[in-house]
Amino acid sequence: MEKFNKIVVKELEDGSFSQTIEEASIDSLPDNDLLIKVHFSSLNFKDALSASGNKGVTKKYPHTPGIDAAGIVVQSSSTDFKEGDEVIVTGYDLGMNTSGGFSEYISVPAYWAIPVPSGISLKESMILGTAGLTAAMCVDKLLHNGLTQGPVIVSGATGGVGTLALMILDKLGVETMAFSRKESAVGFLKGLGTSEVIHSFENTDRPLLKPIFTAAIDTVGGTILENILKLIKPNGAVSICGMALSPALNTTVFPFILRGLSLFGIDSAEADYKWRKDLWQKLSNEWKPNNLEAIQKTVELSELGKEIEKMLRGNQMGRIVVKIS
Repeated sequence: MEKFNKIVVKELEDGSFSQTIEEASIDSLPDNDLLIKVHFSSLNFKDALSASGNKGVTKKYPHTPGIDAAGIVVQSSSTDFKEGDEVIVTGYDLGMNTSGGFSEYISVPAYWAIPVPSGISLKESMILGTAGLTAAMCVDKLLHNGLTQGPVIVSGATGGVGTLALMILDKLGVETMAFSRKESAVGFLKGLGTSEVIHSFENTDRPLLKPIFTAAIDTVGGTILENILKLIKPNGAVSICGMALSPALNTTVFPFILRGLSLFGIDSAEADYKWRKDLWQKLSNEWKPNNLEAIQKTVELSELGKEIEKMLRGNQMGRIVVKIS
């Protein structure tokens, strides 16, 4: 039976967690429709949590993280895919409680896989990955709410979702403003096409403030989202997809009733298959951000540990692509 390498996270006797590269056999993978040879993965915040032993993400260890994978089908029992097909797998349970993309092979149900559209490479699909799909879902909701012009405020702007949301909106010709507490990131963010970088909001208990933004994409939650809601223009919308700062939201009904604000929650992990497929088609063509290579750093499996630590400290910018094979 063919052997392959993968990252394995183990819980140690002292309660800490280790990350090592180990050899495994194909028959150790779950029995599913597709066996995929992974060429690229990417590092997401959820992966960093799983790799550090967060049991809200991964319940049982040993475990292989990686919620994203792009590769080639080597075995298929599905009529939808054949050997040699290039596929993208993001979300569902991949890398959470199912062995994930930080591995040379994965075994998944056929409905988890999206055919790689023309116009995008396997590597580019992982520069985008879950972050790009989530950003696209956020943008799509705003467009269906009537968004035609900015400024759109994007919080957590140096993270994967924030960075790619800014790039997609720029590609669509919509003015953006970025929120980031990292003053050192201004040059990076201006390079993504954003018109202004905001580092803080007014500290006030007032339920509404003078409206500035036509819409927003929020990746952090907590007090940042609370402030953004006060600043959205009438009939605007906010797409929310993260809670890195806090899951708590202390607000009033005023933005929703007096300004007709809409709030869209985004869950890319369990999103409708057709919506996913449609958005990947857009991401590979008319929504494809310019110069994707400029926002990514490619690492090997052996280098992943230090990138995970950097992400957990909040020091990552852009996207980390993992070259698997």
